[in-house]
Amino acid sequence: MAVAHSPRFLMCPPRHYAVTYSINPWMDPEKWSKRSHSLTQVTEVEWRSLKCLLEQFGAVVDLMIPAPGVPDLVFTANSAVVLDGKALLARFRYPERRLEEPHFAAAFDALVEHNVLKCRASLPADIVLEGAGDCIWDPKRELCWMGFGPRSSEQAAMVVEETFGIPTLSMELVDARFYHLDTAFSVLADGEIMYFKGALSSRSLRLLYDRVNFRDRIEVSEEDASNMRLNGIKIGRTLILSSCSSQLQRQLADRGYSVSVTPLSSFLLGGGSAYCLTLRTDLTSNGRSLAADIGHTLDRQVDAPGPVVHAHVAAH
Repeated sequence: MAVAHSPRFLMCPPRHYAVTYSINPWMDPEKWSKRSHSLTQVTEVEWRSLKCLLEQFGAVVDLMIPAPGVPDLVFTANSAVVLDGKALLARFRYPERRLEEPHFAAAFDALVEHNVLKCRASLPADIVLEGAGDCIWDPKRELCWMGFGPRSSEQAAMVVEETFGIPTLSMELVDARFYHLDTAFSVLADGEIMYFKGALSSRSLRLLYDRVNFRDRIEVSEEDASNMRLNGIKIGRTLILSSCSSQLQRQLADRGYSVSVTPLSSFLLGGGSAYCLTLRTDLTSNGRSLAADIGHTLDRQVDAPGPVVHAHVAAH
């Protein structure tokens, strides 16, 4: 199950994960509280299964130390945009998630210290961008697809272009259920785009149709989108999903992709799935290994774990 280049991810154990507030339509604190004990146990099992599956595919996983009072810290995809060894730290729209920002900043400082990344940068004070949730790298077209509307600012695209020296394409999200682009849009290994039409504005759909050939577009059903089946992790030609319909599996198989399913039902209650629970940190815009640029080997054996990243800003 190994791949030629070991992908690298940042994850945070779900020790303090719970649905204690509501900032998207999926979150129901009352529903969670009625089953909180059993759900807490489920989250641990589901998260560990995802981490183990990534490692079986040859990935290196760096771990943040979880902290109380920030239950969504587990969704590390929102922590930053990372490309070419540089991390552009997120700024969150809602105050509940702004509390995560110092923890993520400390984590990225540790990743730089460990030579996993080169440096980190910050957004201007008036710009909101919720990390890789609204900024998806497309290596075939050498650009980032940028989501805006519910969570991130449209102006964030300019900052990403200036920070990383790459073009961007902005996609407006118009359905509150799909509040980040990663819930409705996915780029596959050969450049195909999976998307849910109902989540995007008509202007954004025209942009998608102009830039992506018909044969490279995979439109998914509302059922698939609502079950977060666009929120998957890509490792080579394998997609890691929480679930997969037979229709979507056929669509992917016809294009030479396989699906590996690991249930993440407890995280769907928070509005996230596999992609949300990870942040890819080894992506490059030039096709070279990030390790070669940093001078530090990232292609380690599967049984060699990534470092624990101390994300606390103070002792708890």
